[in-house]
Amino acid sequence: MKFTMAIPLGDITPGEFQTPEAVREMSLALESAGIDACYVTDHPAPDADWLRQGMGHDALDPFTAFAFVAAATTRLQMHTNIVVMAYRNPFLTAKSATTLQVLSGGRLILGVGAGYQKSEFEALGVDFHKRGKIFDEALEVIRMAWAGGPVNFQGMHFTATNNEPRPVPDPAPPIWIGGGSDKAVERAARWGDGWCPFFAAPTMSALNRDTGIHTVEQLGEKIAMLQDLRAKAGRSGPFDINIGVKAKLRYQQAGGADEYLEGVRELAEVGVTWAMAEPPHKSRAEYLENVQWFGEEVIAKLRG
Repeated sequence: MKFTMAIPLGDITPGEFQTPEAVREMSLALESAGIDACYVTDHPAPDADWLRQGMGHDALDPFTAFAFVAAATTRLQMHTNIVVMAYRNPFLTAKSATTLQVLSGGRLILGVGAGYQKSEFEALGVDFHKRGKIFDEALEVIRMAWAGGPVNFQGMHFTATNNEPRPVPDPAPPIWIGGGSDKAVERAARWGDGWCPFFAAPTMSALNRDTGIHTVEQLGEKIAMLQDLRAKAGRSGPFDINIGVKAKLRYQQAGGADEYLEGVRELAEVGVTWAMAEPPHKSRAEYLENVQWFGEEVIAKLRG
């Protein structure tokens, strides 16, 4: 089992998280603790009510933020969780991902999704109801852009005629497809190198609650479905499953690590290869303490 942990670069608490020193300190702490990857999310123009009513969270541009993380570290991978594909022209997404992949020495995991916040789509001039078709189109184009050579493609809103994106990332970043619906499973089986669903929670939007995973048993059924679809499509090779443990981790509390590790083992039994974690962080000091605790009490016990 590998671990990807939230790095709170979107937190706007003055002076705590959004400074060069904070990025460097948190990134190095994650790397020192043995965390395999850190993740950030993608919200260019979120709904104000969503932010203020306790359901939402701020976000920096993931590719720009991760450039600072990459410069501060040597091993830590960077995981976008998630980039909404319809928000950008696929050639721009491909170029941003390639740039980070090349300059970080191949440490990007490109987690992508369809998105769910209608008002954000409208602010960005994207048809919310066509987001699935745009998503599928973008996945196809990004694979073409990363393959090398000229690209010819007639898109819904663009035309590529003998365009050649460079450089070619070698290796290309793995693409993890987000979402818990059957459509997300099908998309992951066809285009992805991994699948990153989520457990439904009461604080989520109605759309996310409906498409989220509700039990570990259901997760196992979806993984079996995904594996069957990959086999039918003739796809083989490494494939990752990434999700957070269903029960909330009690950081720095007696028995908290053991409970969490039991949840990790349950996930591993149904085929999960990466587990997500999000430490509490009222301050940078608290975040750093929880990262260190996770390394000593979770990772060391699991791998020791």
